[in-house]
Amino acid sequence: MSQLNPSFPRAAGRGLPAGALLGWAALAVTVLIWAAFALTIRAIGHSPLTPGDVALIRFLMPAALLLPLLPSRLPALRRVPPHAALMIMAGAGLPFFLIAAAGGASTSAAHVSALVAGTTPLSVVLVGAALFRDRVTAAQWPGLGLILLGIVLLVVGLGTVGTSPLTGIALLLSASLLWGGYTLGMRRAGLDPLAVAMLVTYPSLLLLAPLLLTGTLPSHLTQVPAQNLLPFIAVQGLGVGVVASLTYPYALKHLGTLRCATVGALAPVLATLLALPLLGERPSVASAIGVAIVTTGVLVFNLMPTRTKGAAHVQ
Repeated sequence: MSQLNPSFPRAAGRGLPAGALLGWAALAVTVLIWAAFALTIRAIGHSPLTPGDVALIRFLMPAALLLPLLPSRLPALRRVPPHAALMIMAGAGLPFFLIAAAGGASTSAAHVSALVAGTTPLSVVLVGAALFRDRVTAAQWPGLGLILLGIVLLVVGLGTVGTSPLTGIALLLSASLLWGGYTLGMRRAGLDPLAVAMLVTYPSLLLLAPLLLTGTLPSHLTQVPAQNLLPFIAVQGLGVGVVASLTYPYALKHLGTLRCATVGALAPVLATLLALPLLGERPSVASAIGVAIVTTGVLVFNLMPTRTKGAAHVQ
């Protein structure tokens, strides 16, 4: 049995090592992209595009850009344990995307970000305990309690948002569990960031193609002006599909699993602030307080001193 711990890296000598500094930079970029991801998921409902269209943009662009490098990563991909491969493919691939998009359709950008990125530490704990018997220290439970309180307030604040907010909240929490599995799966796969991106991208594209061709997922892509596609290409295709697929695994390698998961709590704050001018979303008082408490909870979870003598730690 192992113990979940942010396990802050100790720098030798003065300052942080180069890997840690680059890890922080990679994580900062990732958090910004996560906030933009929430905005574009919610923006699907404000555009003529369907979730299938945006999924195609999300996976087709990185598939094309990474294709020349695929042969060099095939040997490593073949060595990935099947359970880790499944966690990565489902947790950040097409299943995650479609569930998050369905949840975002009946909530708001702030809720997409808070209930997916904001609750990732809780999801990592739950998935780790269920699958790998990972455990949490007593000092980390106050942070988890704050996260749960924030979720309750978010649910309360959903009363005037969307047509079926409780369904949306359940879908977003399901997406969070998938993302927690993705985060844990990466640590067990032993892949470099490029190979992780390929493991997410190509299976998702293979699953998506027949769904679009048969009309199971409707598409309006050919009817949409090119300028309307640009925000989705920039955020979903390049940002999420390429940049974050590389920066998040890099940050995990240098900063640790839970540390990266908890810093993702800044994404709800950015999404809430950006949704006001970009989407005209004004969160209710309860929702705003819930976002703040979720953010506080994940920061407390990350910053509490949790190292215990002789304990094994999962980073």
